[in-house]
Amino acid sequence: MTALAGGDLSLPAGIQWSDLSFISAGVLIIAVVTSAIGILVLRQLAARSIGLMLTVVVGVSVITAIAGIGVITVRMLGTGAQRDEILDLMAIAGLAGLVVALFLGGRLTKASRAISSAVQGVNENGVYVAPPLTLPMELRELSDELATTHERLAQARTRERALEASRRELVAWVSHDLRTPLAGLRAMAEALEDQVVIDPREVSQYHSQIRREVDRLTLMIDDLFELSRIHAGALRLSRRMVGLEDLTAEVVASAEPVARHKGVRLTGAAVRGMPVFVDSAEMGRALRNLVTNAIRHTPPDGGVDVLAEVQGGMACVSVSDACGGIPPGDLPRVFDVAFRGESARTPGPQEGAGLGLSIARGIVEAHSGQIAVRNAGPGCQFLIRLPLARPGVPALNRTVPRRHAGAAHPADPDQPQAITAR
Repeated sequence: MTALAGGDLSLPAGIQWSDLSFISAGVLIIAVVTSAIGILVLRQLAARSIGLMLTVVVGVSVITAIAGIGVITVRMLGTGAQRDEILDLMAIAGLAGLVVALFLGGRLTKASRAISSAVQGVNENGVYVAPPLTLPMELRELSDELATTHERLAQARTRERALEASRRELVAWVSHDLRTPLAGLRAMAEALEDQVVIDPREVSQYHSQIRREVDRLTLMIDDLFELSRIHAGALRLSRRMVGLEDLTAEVVASAEPVARHKGVRLTGAAVRGMPVFVDSAEMGRALRNLVTNAIRHTPPDGGVDVLAEVQGGMACVSVSDACGGIPPGDLPRVFDVAFRGESARTPGPQEGAGLGLSIARGIVEAHSGQIAVRNAGPGCQFLIRLPLARPGVPALNRTVPRRHAGAAHPADPDQPQAITAR
């Protein structure tokens, strides 16, 4: 070999070129044959245990090595004793390799069966408990992924159950809310048809009441349609750049007659320069739902305040009322379908089916925004946060005064300006 390393192509004493050619050809043939046999065997065992397949792989390697060494010893060693000794050593080495392969295959088989048993043992809550074994890195990663997947599935099942419960509650509430006005409409129609009511003044009152009930049913059906679109992910948004202060002013102006009729003081204030990329019709509906809900639950001589400003780099609209607050246990359920915060199922004449807040949440979340509620002051405060369409609008970190609609105000763009009804 020294001669070969030095660039001399002459072989060491006792070794001929014909020997190398014989050994190379023999080892190549043995490797090809054993590899082909091993591949065929592995194909037949494709659905069997991984430990068995690993044993076949090690067996093919050992047989190939032993056969190659056998070719070398037969060609280059002269005595049979020397050949037998080397072959015995190779057989021992091959046996050791097979033992290690069987041990490793058994470990892998045990680990895979443990993971399979853990998956089969998942309870109704979808909790996956990892097997108490020291798993190889790949199987440990697989077990971690299974745990994460089962956790997500459990959360999805929880959401599905909550949604199903919400749907059942919605059906119960809406069926009751529809049945009550329909019964009244039928009674009034029969009274008019049978001429039980003939006085022109009473007939006019019946007609007015029928119209109000029909309007109320129409609004309820519109809310149901909107909510079904939100839940189905079919809410189509036509977004454009609008000023949140202008949108807030329109909502306050539209709600002013309702507040005045009930005797509720409605105030609004907003800073200028809050561009948002929203569907103005849908977002306006969400804001109106919040303001209308606040007016409905605020007693006469109470106040509802609407404030639009920039907080933490986001456009924010808060609606504060004087409803007396919401029980802490009910706060997480405020945006649930058909939640009214009371046990009575029959709503008042001006109340809806309890869908307004659910619709508002769906619309806000469809705009990548956030909506929340908390108890504050004499009532509660609803807060909508929306991404600004243009960055760099300065945030207001100081407390700003709220002004009544129509009050005089300076022209400072950083100060909330009073919103006046148009």
